[in-house]
Amino acid sequence: MNKQDLLQKIKKLDSISQDERAYLINLVNTKKKYGLVWEDKPEDVEEQLRENLPVLKEVKEKAIINNDVTLSAVDVPNHILIEGDNLHALTALTFTHEGKIDVIYIDPPYNTGNKDFKYNDSFVDKEDSYRHSKWLSFMDKRLRIAKRLLSETGVIFMSIDDNENAQLKLLCDEIIGEINLISDIIWQSRKSVSNDTFVSLNHNYTLVYAKDISKQNKNDFRLPTSTEKFLNSDNDERGAWVADPFDAPNLRPNLTYAIINPNNGKEFWPPKGRCWRTGEEEYLKFLADNRIVFGKKGETKPQLKRFLDFAVEKGATSISIWSDIETTTNGTQQLEEILGSKLFTNPKPLGLLDRILKLSTNQNKKANILDFFAGSGTTLHATMALNAEDGGNRQCILVTNNENNICEEVTYERNKRVIEGYTNAKGVAVEGLKNNNLRYFKSEYVSRSQTLKNKRALTLVATELLCIKEDCYSEVTSTYTTDKKQQWLKIFANTKTQFVVIYDDTFIENSLSFIEQLNNDKQNKEKIKVYVFSNGQYPYTEDFEEVLPLITLCALPDAIYKAYQHVLPKKQRKNVPVLEDDSAREDGLFAENNE
Repeated sequence: MNKQDLLQKIKKLDSISQDERAYLINLVNTKKKYGLVWEDKPEDVEEQLRENLPVLKEVKEKAIINNDVTLSAVDVPNHILIEGDNLHALTALTFTHEGKIDVIYIDPPYNTGNKDFKYNDSFVDKEDSYRHSKWLSFMDKRLRIAKRLLSETGVIFMSIDDNENAQLKLLCDEIIGEINLISDIIWQSRKSVSNDTFVSLNHNYTLVYAKDISKQNKNDFRLPTSTEKFLNSDNDERGAWVADPFDAPNLRPNLTYAIINPNNGKEFWPPKGRCWRTGEEEYLKFLADNRIVFGKKGETKPQLKRFLDFAVEKGATSISIWSDIETTTNGTQQLEEILGSKLFTNPKPLGLLDRILKLSTNQNKKANILDFFAGSGTTLHATMALNAEDGGNRQCILVTNNENNICEEVTYERNKRVIEGYTNAKGVAVEGLKNNNLRYFKSEYVSRSQTLKNKRALTLVATELLCIKEDCYSEVTSTYTTDKKQQWLKIFANTKTQFVVIYDDTFIENSLSFIEQLNNDKQNKEKIKVYVFSNGQYPYTEDFEEVLPLITLCALPDAIYKAYQHVLPKKQRKNVPVLEDDSAREDGLFAENNE
């Protein structure tokens, strides 16, 4: 059918209203030839963003700060827990972390219809004809922002089950790109067998996508090598080794030849359908270099020594079926051990997150990690445990709402105890992972209206966003001024970062001496960040000319507006009428564009 002809016929229809005509034209124009299509369902939390800007406010009394003066502030990662809707939090994080997140892990609602997924404060049940559309609308908004947060070499892991696995795969193919799929990993999430179904469901999926597969290095996407099998039975001066088969799958004539075991004269040829790893000339070099062995007794087919140092450096390739790690039963037991009672259903086990983090951060021990469906907080627990294991400095951001006090009583309390230490359910004292800081934030709002009053208000409350952005929370203003009444300036500094916030542009000249003094005191060569209030985009460059070589200037709140502009919904939603026969359509058959 010719699309233009159909549009002309719709325009000539006399029996419908202008709104109905606009609706039908919109349907024709947005019809896809291939891909996932669903009805966009308005979401209350998105509607809030049409009139408000999200900001983050620290709950300082909940901060867990390492006070060991022997530890540098730089060496102690500042982990962040955000209480609030994740759409609001993700929007705020576009200002602080766009392009900076190395690994995202999420465990979203599986939309089983068994009270696991809420949409606009109501559980979505199996009988809801828009069940899948609501879930896709929900995920689409969040994944589009998540992609913006990923670094160019970033990866995202998403746990899911059969209810939405197919839909999530198609959605990610559209948002992230089918070419960027790394794997759809199968994790054996339970060991016990259920007898009340046709087939006992014992697995979940973990979809893994790269932001840009062309910028991924396969040699970096590796698990740490297990050292248990490495021995040095012949005291090789090169250290411990393990014997790998010298044959490989192929039928290349130049790699097919007879090998004579020098220990007993026995002749070996590659097994059927295989060949040797190298040509004969290189094999002889390996033999002369004591790299070839013939089994423990020296009587079997040739094997090649793989030394521990090389194996550790290279890492191990993961397989796509994970049946060798902990299950959800283990996750439940681990949480009960920490909290003393069952406060959360089916938390992910530490073993699953440990595997994911080792696979994705084995070569980047300073990775930024985000989980915006944080649940019980396993991702942060696993991050801190892995840092303790390998000396890493990974930082983790968790986001969760506080429904049923989950954020305060489970997510926060769990990780508070992990950091400070606790007595487990068996009465055994567990030492804390004290080399960590945890900061607790709540999402709040400022009007989107860009009046001068609102701009000043946004600049004032943006200070804590700046602390997150710069990973610097130590205010040192009192070190540079004794005037306790001044409210136009704040100064923050640690050993790696310094930034200044000027809330009133009429005091720029007064700030110059403070900037010069801060520059003299700082312990690195980095320029000082200066955030200055401006009613527009201009950061008063000429006014800072005296200290310009020392600083990097940024106008507030313009920088926040620019960060949010691509992720905020339009201020007014265009109301497209719903035709009476829409209810009879099969769910997910068509899409409407309500923007």
